[in-house]
Amino acid sequence: MEKKLVNGFPFVTYSKESFELEEMKQRAQAFYEWMDKRRTVRDFSDKPVPKEVIDNIIKAASTAPSGAHKQPWTFCAVSNSEIKKQIRIAAEEEEYESYNNRMPQEWLDDLLPLQTDWHKEFLEICPWLIIVFKKIYEPTEEGKKKNNYYVQESVGLASGFLLSAIHHAGLAALTHTPSPMNFLTKILDRPAHEKPFLLIPVGYAADECLVPELNRKELDEIAVYYE
Repeated sequence: MEKKLVNGFPFVTYSKESFELEEMKQRAQAFYEWMDKRRTVRDFSDKPVPKEVIDNIIKAASTAPSGAHKQPWTFCAVSNSEIKKQIRIAAEEEEYESYNNRMPQEWLDDLLPLQTDWHKEFLEICPWLIIVFKKIYEPTEEGKKKNNYYVQESVGLASGFLLSAIHHAGLAALTHTPSPMNFLTKILDRPAHEKPFLLIPVGYAADECLVPELNRKELDEIAVYYE
């Protein structure tokens, strides 16, 4: 890999991979069809998933682009049963309040076809929880705050990469967002400059796993072309 200096900063030659037109079309179609099989799962198996698999899923997520390449994320991977129990108890407290006191009726009506409620037993059943934290800033040794840029966008991109990597590994996931999520900071003893972004149970789908019959929007509903 050839290295060069650009205005005094190190650059390397981009190792691009290209395909003939027909192969490109086939790969794009195959990837879409594979990703279209991805579904949010709430019925998990307790079958173990090796840490090595989680390691590589997180490393894949970390390849996401980020503002000024600050990589403003921390992925906390939890398999400890006691910590998972603490997370479930705290999450269910927040979810109970949301379903019974916080959500307007319109929101509850929109959730009805999904048949969700405040019970979150999957937080203990699944072998891993990956909690994505966003780093608002980076503390310096002098006690100052060094800014990160486009944190929300960067961590959102990394979370998308994470979900794709989970699906690619043949595992299932759920993007869980109990609100507020401050309890995760406390339970996991994370520093003040990190804020919880997503709580993602990861594992195998249960043998008897049902998901809602949903239809994704057609291309002409989600894309506008200017040719």
